[in-house]
Formats: sequence, structure tokens, C-alpha cells
Amino acid sequence: MATNITWHEGLTHDERAKLVGQKGVTLWFTGLSASGKSTIATALEQFLLQNKINSYRLDGDNVRFGLNKDLGFSEADRNENIRRISEVAKLFTDSTCVTLTSFISPYKKDRQSARELHEASNLPFVEVYVDVPIEVAEQRDPKGLYKKARAGTIPEFTGISAPYEAPEKPEIHIKSHETSIEDAVKQIYQYLQDKKYV
Repeated sequence: MATNITWHEGLTHDERAKLVGQKGVTLWFTGLSASGKSTIATALEQFLLQNKINSYRLDGDNVRFGLNKDLGFSEADRNENIRRISEVAKLFTDSTCVTLTSFISPYKKDRQSARELHEASNLPFVEVYVDVPIEVAEQRDPKGLYKKARAGTIPEFTGISAPYEAPEKPEIHIKSHETSIEDAVKQIYQYLQDKKYV
């Protein structure tokens, strides 16, 4: 825990939202590898930006090239990975950005911690469960990770040798093997409109 630091107050979220003309929200995409999280999040980000809604996507792999490049895939490292991203997402959302996070985030307690972090700052948090049967994810396997996991060359791989704890009550539930990318984007955007986040 850092010492000799003091939080420096600036604009409140409400003040910033009025000036910018946009509220912030974190959309937390969770699901197995190859479920379609990043694909849907990318399509949604493009749609929002085309409609002049400031948004930014934080992707699981991309973040590991920089901010989290010191972390592996043990349970402790996965926990720290999600803790850091939760803090970053909170900052983006406080800035009034529509923040899209695309992380497997396999443990319920970590996703709950991310939610509680946002709620403590009165910032909206929306869990988006991109659901797909493991056999479909394995058939897709665009990075060849399931094949490597089955061969034993990737230890602690979610869904094979490490658990995935599915959300019980996500705000948005998308079955990506039954839903087109376009329809998934429409479903999420409609939710954002209904909640007056955009």
C-alpha cells in the first residue's frame, strides 16, 4: 500500500458529464477464449464512434503487451490482471468514456470486485456474458490455443485445465453461436439506450 499520498480532487463525474455531454459506463465482456468477446466489443466500439459516442476498448491480449506484461496466467496473476484493469476501466468511465473491457476474467470474485469498485464511485458497470459451448470455442480456436491446451503445452488454460465460472445474472447475455455480430451490437446498444447511458 502506497504511503505519503493524498487524493487530489478535480471535477466530479457529473460535472464532467455535463461539460462533455456524455455519461461513462463500463461494459465488462466476459467469456471463454474464442467466445467472440473481442470481436463483438470491436464492432460495438466502431458503431459507437461512428455515432459520435466516445468509447475505448481494453482487450485482454493487448493489455498484456504493456500494462500487464509482467503477469503470467496463474490464478494469482489472473486476479492481479483483472484488478489492474478494473482500476483502469474505472478511470476511463469516470472520464465519461464508454469503456469496453474484453477479458476472459474467469473468476466470479474478480468480476464482483470490479463491479464493487465501480459502484463505490457511483459509476455504472454492465456485465456482458458472451456465452458459447466449449466445443464451439474449440472448433473456432483462431489462435490455436485449445489445441495447445489439449496437448498439454499450455498449463492452466481456461475451460480445459482451469475453471471458468459463468456469470449467474449478467446484465446482458449473448449466445454468440446463435447471434450475429450485428445483432449482438444492436442488443447491447439498445440496453445502453434503455438505461440512458448513451
